[in-house]
Amino acid sequence: MAAASAHCFNVCFCKRNRAYADNAASRGTSWTSPYTLDPKTIKISNGHVTSIILKAIGEGQPPAELSLDIQFQDSGVARITVDEVKRQQGDIELRHGSHARKERYNEVDQWVLIGQPKVDAGMEGEIAEKETVVSYGPGNKYSAVIRHDTFAIDFIRDGQVHVKLNGNGLMNVEHWRPKTEKAKPDGEEGKEGEEAKDEGEDESTWWEESFGGNTDSKPKGPESVGMDVTFPEYEHVYGIPGHAAPLSLKETRGVSGAYNEPYRLYNSDVFEYEMDSPMTLYGAIPLMHAHRKDSTVGIFWMNAAETWIDIVKEKQPFNPLSLGIGGKIDTRTHWYSESGLIDMFIFLGPEPKDILQQYSALTGYTQLPQHFAIGYHQCRWNYVTDEDVIDVDKKMSRNSIPYDAIWLDLEYTDGKKYFTWDEHTFPDPLGMQKHLDASQRKLVVIIDPHIKNEANYAIVDALKQQDLAIKNKDNVIYEGWCWPGSSHWVDCFSPSARKWWTSLFTYKSFAGTAPNMFLWNDMNEPSVFNGPETTMPKDNLHYGNWEHRDVHNLNGLTFHNASYEALRARDNPPKRPFVLTRSYYSGSQRLSAMWTGDNQASWPHLAASIPMLLSMNIAGYPFAGADIGGFFHNPTKELLTRWYQAGAFYPFMRGHAHIDTRRREPYLAGEPYTKIITQALRLRYQLLPAWYTAFHTASTTGAPIIRPHFYVHPSDVSGFALDDQFYLGDTGILAKPITTEGAESVDIYLPAGFTYYDYFTFKSYTGTGSAITLPAPLDKIPVLMQAGHVIPRKDRPRKSSGLMKWDPYTLLIVLDKDGKASGSLYIDDGESFNYQSGAYIHRKFDFINGQLSSSE
Repeated sequence: MAAASAHCFNVCFCKRNRAYADNAASRGTSWTSPYTLDPKTIKISNGHVTSIILKAIGEGQPPAELSLDIQFQDSGVARITVDEVKRQQGDIELRHGSHARKERYNEVDQWVLIGQPKVDAGMEGEIAEKETVVSYGPGNKYSAVIRHDTFAIDFIRDGQVHVKLNGNGLMNVEHWRPKTEKAKPDGEEGKEGEEAKDEGEDESTWWEESFGGNTDSKPKGPESVGMDVTFPEYEHVYGIPGHAAPLSLKETRGVSGAYNEPYRLYNSDVFEYEMDSPMTLYGAIPLMHAHRKDSTVGIFWMNAAETWIDIVKEKQPFNPLSLGIGGKIDTRTHWYSESGLIDMFIFLGPEPKDILQQYSALTGYTQLPQHFAIGYHQCRWNYVTDEDVIDVDKKMSRNSIPYDAIWLDLEYTDGKKYFTWDEHTFPDPLGMQKHLDASQRKLVVIIDPHIKNEANYAIVDALKQQDLAIKNKDNVIYEGWCWPGSSHWVDCFSPSARKWWTSLFTYKSFAGTAPNMFLWNDMNEPSVFNGPETTMPKDNLHYGNWEHRDVHNLNGLTFHNASYEALRARDNPPKRPFVLTRSYYSGSQRLSAMWTGDNQASWPHLAASIPMLLSMNIAGYPFAGADIGGFFHNPTKELLTRWYQAGAFYPFMRGHAHIDTRRREPYLAGEPYTKIITQALRLRYQLLPAWYTAFHTASTTGAPIIRPHFYVHPSDVSGFALDDQFYLGDTGILAKPITTEGAESVDIYLPAGFTYYDYFTFKSYTGTGSAITLPAPLDKIPVLMQAGHVIPRKDRPRKSSGLMKWDPYTLLIVLDKDGKASGSLYIDDGESFNYQSGAYIHRKFDFINGQLSSSE
């Protein structure tokens, strides 16, 4: 749905925090951060350092008190939490008679973290006059130097500072203060309605804010939080999806080629999003990696409110004693959120895999999905009848095109009322699902969080009667506009709402559904057509009277989590649910897959899909895909074909299209396109054993399923910015999809000293730390195999992955220069949770001295 998208200059707290940074920069060395640590309050106990931070707020005024808790975990992760004491104590007054909570939102961890990490009982600390020094982590090999005046923290590994907090003095906690009406001097009454001018700090953005015809009442006034994070001598930073931007994040201030806005994280229903942009998209994962040769560190900013991140790369002065080595680059980042806490985690690596393992241990590993879910999904808005679905299914089979699931958008419902079927177009949904099941294929239907507000609709009646909906600022059920027209939104922050949601998915409640039906949760940012920025007013109220501004980026997660649990409860014994979500946050990887939203049928959108999915994979959410062919508009046959070739290497593989586009099922493309698309799909199915093994690895270690060059080759400086080629799991398979029109060849970068073989011809190539040119006519996908790997696959073509279950495996052994190779294969029943109790096979293969061995 089309919507105006806010820019930093018209988002008040973003503008304020940028101005704060500009003021600090303009004053140079004379700038002093107003935050100091009160040494008398410092305590070191049981893996924690606690203290009070004092914020100077003006001459003659007492400082604002902030509570500081630094938790050191035995894994080597450090967590820094800053809260406002007055807000913790509820010692504030709300404006406009608001029903909102007085505290800063402090429940993000209940949704994001999978338990309380073990604190580092062996941590050692020493409090001195000017600083507190803590040694922590395995063998106490990490250090944190906490400076008292002004407050800052340096995190040290191997004798070097790798992460600096508040090193540039940009920490900012907008403390609560009452609104005071300023009196006007005698004789200066001013015009009617004219506000008094503030002679000090500009208060014009503090108390209310309007956007798109909606006025935010801001009952707590200004409450943003911010912190600068510097990565000394790190030039590349990655992560913070989702954005249609390069993998290696660009600067946002001050240099040619930089973005002119910060990266924004504010889950939104974005219509035909821009390319190469920091604009917000549908989901938010505030995890950032910083990488240099042989070292990676990271930060996780755990705040669910609207967030912006500035990035500046600062070259250190040239040192004439450095033997000709050029100046090094520091990456300075500035994070600021509209409300909530400063709550952040520091990861010191030292390898990319360590960042993801530690992050995943905190937020959860990606789900191990049902096996069918990693096959191909056929979707459009909309398949119009149950006969249409059956016809598409038959034609896919008749043309020997494998697929695993067909999808229904919202037109299957009776008047866009979820949990219903249109009796005229889908009179026999169970017969349709039975037909699909004969080929072990599945049905996925859409169910969104907006519930149609219509009389005699049992679902909305229950939502109202049981008080399970999101409310407006006046604590009355919120009414907005979405696909059904007038709608209410289920509040999945409420335990009662989640319990009710589960009850709706029983086979009795959702009549016409079968065990091979799964879910698609769209519009869960939430999308509100008549709301500010096509979403919900920030002063709406959720369960517990938390404002929507505090929890916005979590909203989608709560909804898809509820859907997952509902599907899990549907069957006894339970089967692994499949839920696709558009909106997400850290932790979404545990229970859902995602896709990159409403893209376009264009070559730039095809090209952008690769760095977008790589960003998701290094952000701990690897079950990710993009709509093959582009959602909007009609792709050329060449573009559609190339997109299927790229999509064969998406972790989540789905073709999807808008209701106004021409039909584009693979069998309609005509020759040679249908044949080439079918070859790409068969390659996907041939490699399903490798894909499923990669999913298992991700679900146990946090490792990406598709991996960028810097992750696989962390010492190869020349490849750190590469984002158009990638590896599949641990297989050594290196793919570089074609993303330009009319291409007959492609340049692919190979690191020095590694041997590769063409996947199809076995022609060998030796890497020299530069690009080589591969032939890439339309019927060729550039795919290489790195020497030294064993690749599992299944070579018999079938209609669906379920029909391949008992087919034999083939091991493709790619020998290195020493005649050695290794790999692995993971197998379970592909649908139940029995693997959690040991019902699986996981074998490691080694080829040495002409002999292949298998071990557990």
